Amino acid sequence: MNRFTGFIKKEFFHILRDPRTLIIVLGIPIAQLLLFGFVINTEIKDVKIAVYDQSKDNVTTRIVNKLTSSGYFELVENLNSDNDVEAIFKKGKVKEVLVFEPDFASKLDRNGEASIQLLIDASDPNIARMVNMYTQNIITKFSSDENQNMKIPMQITPSTRMYYNEETRSVFMFVPGLMALIMMLISAIMSSVSITREKEMGNMEILLVSPLKPIQIILGKVAPYLLIALIDALLIVLLGNWVFKMPINGSLSLLMFECFIFIFLALSLGILISTVAPTQLIAMFISMVGLMLPTMLLSGFIFPIENMPKILQWFSAIMPARWFNEIVKDILLKGVGLAYVWKNTLILLGMAVFINVMSVKKFKIRLE
Repeated sequence: MNRFTGFIKKEFFHILRDPRTLIIVLGIPIAQLLLFGFVINTEIKDVKIAVYDQSKDNVTTRIVNKLTSSGYFELVENLNSDNDVEAIFKKGKVKEVLVFEPDFASKLDRNGEASIQLLIDASDPNIARMVNMYTQNIITKFSSDENQNMKIPMQITPSTRMYYNEETRSVFMFVPGLMALIMMLISAIMSSVSITREKEMGNMEILLVSPLKPIQIILGKVAPYLLIALIDALLIVLLGNWVFKMPINGSLSLLMFECFIFIFLALSLGILISTVAPTQLIAMFISMVGLMLPTMLLSGFIFPIENMPKILQWFSAIMPARWFNEIVKDILLKGVGLAYVWKNTLILLGMAVFINVMSVKKFKIRLE
């Protein structure tokens, strides 16, 4: 019995002395708890809205102030015409536009009724539903408070129109998100495992004496996976269109170009992982844990980034899937061109160049 107890103590001491084991058994559960605890939030806050006020009277001003003072909405722009609605939605910042009809206050005084049109960007249907519900509730509360001091009750009727996804189908959000997740995992895992396998099998020694340069070795290893991932991306888009009726309103060639950049970036991440992973199992583990969870939680795929704490919003900025997810939705649903997605494209290109340079440099050091 004493020997058995001593054996158990030895195993405990072995775990406590091994930082990698402690990270796995203690660090990962804590990180997951904190991530899920802060990220999973069914409320909205600081949603950016615009207003097209054709009346510009005291009542419309008070309604807008009621919305912005709630903490759920933030007014970022006042529009001058209906033609500005489509343009501001395509920019991707504003989620809702409130349109007040002409003579709003006068109609309330005269007829007791007036209408507000709620135009909502439904490319993310979950956010669109919450924005619509919160807006209608605040307007209803405003009407109820005003009616307490009025002899003739007034009625403000909000009518809602969803842009880009009139039926608020969730599949329109999941197809772009899954596209980013699948390509990230396949590209990163396959490239990291492929190169790590060469090290495990001893084939890297052959490469050491070959005339190939490090960049040529890397490109040779990942080129097949780049082509396969591009085919996967095209299949996902076409299946999403044929099976789930996901529209392709923008340029398919532009979308494939963006996919090429994202896949190249994911492959570069896989190469970087292979330079630090001694075995295929560890390479796969790092790829799954280090890329899958952040891609799911911090890219805006499932949970809106605006609802996260500031520190997680900053961290999400270094997640490639965040920028790619926005690009895919903008091209497929809004039909925008490069003029609207150039910023996200440059961010992905910058990340790809930086990570690829790091990968080649670290790979070259390992070869030497």
